[in-house]
Amino acid sequence: MKAKVAIIDYGMGNLYSVRNSFKSLGMIADIIEGPEKIFSYDKLILPGVGAFGDAMEELTARGFIEPLRDFISAGRPFLGICLGMQLLMEKSEESRGIKGLAVIKGQVRKFSSKLKCPHMGWNKIEKVKKGLKIFKGLGQDVYAYFCHSYYVLPRSRQAMAGRTDYGIKFASVIKEGNVYGMQFHPEKSQEAGLKLLRNFIELC
Repeated sequence: MKAKVAIIDYGMGNLYSVRNSFKSLGMIADIIEGPEKIFSYDKLILPGVGAFGDAMEELTARGFIEPLRDFISAGRPFLGICLGMQLLMEKSEESRGIKGLAVIKGQVRKFSSKLKCPHMGWNKIEKVKKGLKIFKGLGQDVYAYFCHSYYVLPRSRQAMAGRTDYGIKFASVIKEGNVYGMQFHPEKSQEAGLKLLRNFIELC
């Protein structure tokens, strides 16, 4: 039986690109604009581009906050992409005083002013955790497309599944229980990105 997958629409995501990626894989992912039907799905995806504070404001206004936390607490697989991954943290330097979803302990920090921001283009993902299902079928060198000025710093090192070097080695893939995050854009990362999305749906 195929998993039912939903992509959260809160007005700040490149969700149609993500949905088209699933379509190219022969998979169906619904776009949902409200929380009412969340629990009719097996897996949720939270994409995102833009500012941390604006995103939390939109999620709150649309009634998503508690339903998303409840979905994750129920043990159902959840994937945050780019800003969607950052929203899983407790707070961000981008929007001080704004609380995140706080389903993973940690914060979001800005890259050093000595680095060119945003961090944009192709970069390598180093696998920190070996044998994870999300990485199945991918070689040692995995390259993905990034576009971000802030990075995630989980409180527990165990949450870091993959890391990328850009002045510092930051978490580019996270996994804690049933929650996954990708700082890069899998929908723009060609074959490797599609493989990661397929693995999340079929294996994780």
